[in-house]
Amino acid sequence: MNWAFLQGLLSGVNKYSTAFGRVWLSIVFLFRVMVFVVAAEKVWGDEQKDFACNTAQPGCHNVCYDHFFPVSHVRLWALQLIFVTCPSLLVVMHVAYREERERKNRLKYGENCRTLYQNTGKKRGGLWWTYVLTLVFKIGVDATFVYLVYHIYEGYYFPTLIKCAEKPCPNTVDCFIARPTEKRIFTLFMVVTSLACILLSVFEILYLVGKRCRECMSTVRHSRHIMTHTLSSGSNLMEANTLKLTSKTPQTPAPSYSVVVS
Repeated sequence: MNWAFLQGLLSGVNKYSTAFGRVWLSIVFLFRVMVFVVAAEKVWGDEQKDFACNTAQPGCHNVCYDHFFPVSHVRLWALQLIFVTCPSLLVVMHVAYREERERKNRLKYGENCRTLYQNTGKKRGGLWWTYVLTLVFKIGVDATFVYLVYHIYEGYYFPTLIKCAEKPCPNTVDCFIARPTEKRIFTLFMVVTSLACILLSVFEILYLVGKRCRECMSTVRHSRHIMTHTLSSGSNLMEANTLKLTSKTPQTPAPSYSVVVS
């Protein structure tokens, strides 16, 4: 798997991410991808070869190994990293779609035409929803794989001795895992980094929602202020016009009559 190519693609997400998103991407590549590529494959590369059971019954070794390790840790983590990083490309694709619409709009109406977006990379409208949904998907993927590791391997603890009574083993045999302490440390490390990524994604969602609510409230207050100012200026204008009309009206004196008593 070419992780460098994936890193080059996801590096463009930093331009459209918040501070939490940049920290999340750093944790993914520094503490998950690098550890996976450098150490995890070497730790788990000989798991089946060094899995030993104290019996020579044909097939017992393979059955016991498949019972306790139904899915390889390395392949499970590789699948998790693919699922958790690829949704970020949707943000880049959405921004590219906006830029293409802007380009076609300029070609159709000229360079000085009205733009469709103030900033194609600004998280507004559909791009905001795309970004939030990718965060929700990342949380779901990490939480699902953390649960799968716990459910499939019955916890994050790797004992030195394992009792196996699966067929075709003649009886309950003892099996031994190679370097269980080392495997336990790396498993806990990957689980902790996954939980840290989940927390960062939750904080980023709360930040985006809170920021959006503040902007909506400020917009409502601003519109109310403009409306109040407009109404007050309109009432003042009406009063001024009334005063002008009153001042321009001629004051005609009432006719006087003389009563002559003859």
